[in-house]
Formats: sequence, structure tokens, C-alpha cells
Amino acid sequence: MGGLDIRWPIGFIFTLYGVILLIFGATANPEMFESSLGMNIDVWWGAGMLAFGLLMGIFAMRASRENRT
Repeated sequence: MGGLDIRWPIGFIFTLYGVILLIFGATANPEMFESSLGMNIDVWWGAGMLAFGLLMGIFAMRASRENRT
């Protein structure tokens, strides 16, 4: 069949944005999160995006291995 599996770019983008958001949330000033009940939402969304991106990468890797045989 051939072509690029859409899970590769999706996984890459979500992983990249997740890492950026995690780093930003971890290094941000805690006073910034007073309006959100003290919850650092950037860290939570960054972790979620990172997990989703890695999951897409795993699925793409698995699919490429299955297509080789």
C-alpha cells in the first residue's frame, strides 16, 4: 500500500507540544494559577498531550511492523 501513516505526524506534534507545555507549566510562576483554583492546568494538559502523542507513535510503529511481514 504505501504512503505516510497519519499517526506519525500526529504523534510527533502532540509529543512536541506536550513536552513544551509540561516544561512551561513546571517552570511557571505559581501566582499565575490563582484564578484556576491553584491547579496548574498546563502540567495536566501537557502530560495528557504527551501521553496521546506517544500512544500515536506506538500505534504507528506497530502498524509499520505489521505491514512489513
